[in-house]
Amino acid sequence: MKLAIIKERKSPPDRRVVLSPKACQDLLKTYKQLSICVEPSDIRAYTDEKYAEAGLNLSPDISDCDVLLGVKEVPIEALIPNKSYFFFSHTIKKQAYNRNLLRAVLEKNITLYDHEVVTNAKGIRLVAFGKYAGIVGAYNAIRTYGLKSQRFNLPKASDIHDKKAIIDTLKKLHLPAIKIILTGKGRVGNGAFEILNGMGLKQVDTQAFLTQKFDCPVFAQIDVEDYNKRKDGKIFTQDDFFKNASDFESNFMRFAKVADVYIAGHFYADGAPYIFTRADAKHPDFNIKVVGDISCDIDGPVACTIHSTTIADPIYGYDPNLEQEVDFLNPKAIAVMAVDNLPCELPIDASDGFGEMFAKSVMPAFFNNDADGILERARMTQNGKLTSKYKYLQDFLETKSDS
Repeated sequence: MKLAIIKERKSPPDRRVVLSPKACQDLLKTYKQLSICVEPSDIRAYTDEKYAEAGLNLSPDISDCDVLLGVKEVPIEALIPNKSYFFFSHTIKKQAYNRNLLRAVLEKNITLYDHEVVTNAKGIRLVAFGKYAGIVGAYNAIRTYGLKSQRFNLPKASDIHDKKAIIDTLKKLHLPAIKIILTGKGRVGNGAFEILNGMGLKQVDTQAFLTQKFDCPVFAQIDVEDYNKRKDGKIFTQDDFFKNASDFESNFMRFAKVADVYIAGHFYADGAPYIFTRADAKHPDFNIKVVGDISCDIDGPVACTIHSTTIADPIYGYDPNLEQEVDFLNPKAIAVMAVDNLPCELPIDASDGFGEMFAKSVMPAFFNNDADGILERARMTQNGKLTSKYKYLQDFLETKSDS
């Protein structure tokens, strides 16, 4: 089997890659029947020279490769017919902006595997960049606090080499006795936790966070049972919450009254209660001044996230009373960081971590006849049609409007 590491062509440029030079070397040692070709790229975090030094073949012609590996969506004009592709297609939620891409995949008889749906038999994702979104998001939230409070001005994460350098940078700060609340205990939330813990902040439990005052900066990491409650007052269980989300309402305001910074690293499921609403943000007791929304669901559970931001321009202000964007330095504004491609700021770390997961979880499936169903579950299209698991997208494809 011949793999190709393709050039990322989506704009803005993405410097990440599925497999680093070392990951490629390790795979070639493990699978003797494997060969890897690298399409040259002038934007990749790992340079062409690094791949060449690792003994990889570089060629602009990848037409003889069987499986083409990328990160972001491949532009329609760059798709090679009758090939197998792996990339984040951003179509499984019927994203209208990629409807034509999915149509083109079918028209070109491409077998599409989506990284987002590489799961085990229980539906748990096996490859993801979430940890690095959490790492960069937590750093950016602290950076945003510094700019909003005008206490310090940290460099952008993209100007720092790696996670260790990020932590070292943050350790030099002398934060006042602020309270930081972090939602989520998955990959994203735990990535953010690594940064807050690594920089030496004191972690406190929920009760202490809500009731005590501290003479140093503290943080608490909470999950769905902490910021949601049953409407009827009955005992909360996670199983009940995930099955019957409409029976619950947010209990986050008790944190919003005492927190200074909120880092949103949760997963939000359709139908779940909003974490805080626009009405909540208007409440005179709402104390949060900075929101680092890593999850970045627009006009969703975090009311002040009215649009995403970019690495180049990561922060805007949200005036709760006007319900609109203002300068984030406006005294009435919540400063919002809502960059939607955070792992791009640490492309080497993110690529290394993702590649390890891909090599461990996906690569064996190509050589063991997909014994665990990894490829089958991730295969969205085949022979010019949607596979059975993704038939629900048929009406999406047939919709005329692309707005």
